[in-house]
Amino acid sequence: QVQLMESGGGLVQPGGSLRLSCQASGIIFRIDDMAWYRQAPGNHPERVANINSDGHISYLDSVKGRFTISRDSGKHTVYLQMHGLKPEDTAVYKCYVFTNHLGYWGQGTQVTVSS
Repeated sequence: QVQLMESGGGLVQPGGSLRLSCQASGIIFRIDDMAWYRQAPGNHPERVANINSDGHISYLDSVKGRFTISRDSGKHTVYLQMHGLKPEDTAVYKCYVFTNHLGYWGQGTQVTVSS
């Protein structure tokens, strides 16, 4: 079994920055994809950013140039550095990890962008 522990959400003013972290623990042989998703009230979930084991990265168009995803394979951790936050970035952010041929979700962390 694999557990994911997220941290770093909170309330920030427009234009501010936050850094989300998600660490996987448990019996892990190899982590393939690591990603961040978000869901705002009344909206469908959307994938914000993804990084695979080869380091290939993809972003949601609306966050390109503002968000950066990275991973520390030794620590089984994925990060999401967010700059230039906008009110429309407000959502519950969840990490996703694909490892041992299964996908796992974090519990979610709230990001609120408001003045």
